[in-house]
Amino acid sequence: MSYALAGPLQAGIYAHLAADAALNGLIAGAIFDGVPPGELPLTYVSLGAEMVRDRSDADGAGALHRVTVSVISSAPGFAAAKAVAAAVSDALADARPGLSRGRVVAIWFERATAKRSGSSGQLRRIDLTFRARVEDA
Repeated sequence: MSYALAGPLQAGIYAHLAADAALNGLIAGAIFDGVPPGELPLTYVSLGAEMVRDRSDADGAGALHRVTVSVISSAPGFAAAKAVAAAVSDALADARPGLSRGRVVAIWFERATAKRSGSSGQLRRIDLTFRARVEDA
């Protein structure tokens, strides 16, 4: 397998999150692949790092992607960030987003890390890591 499904998987996850009503009720569509310049919303979702390993087998080409989806918030406390992180997790649980190439076999939640960031700790950041098994169909 190659890295060929990375773009389609990212686009599929983005579209799946953007279409989720519960998540959008919390962040009003503030989902970014690249954080735009200028003033940012109080809380938003950003697609982040990924690590990919070959998982081809006798049936065909495949890969396991470890994808990070981050929730960043300048709201006081962690409550707002955790509510958005829960909505992201719920949206991706058992999701099979459509891809322009290949298919998603499954997506699983792996772990999350919540921390303060920024120069004076004013930002809250939750990095959610998901495993996504894809096949090049």
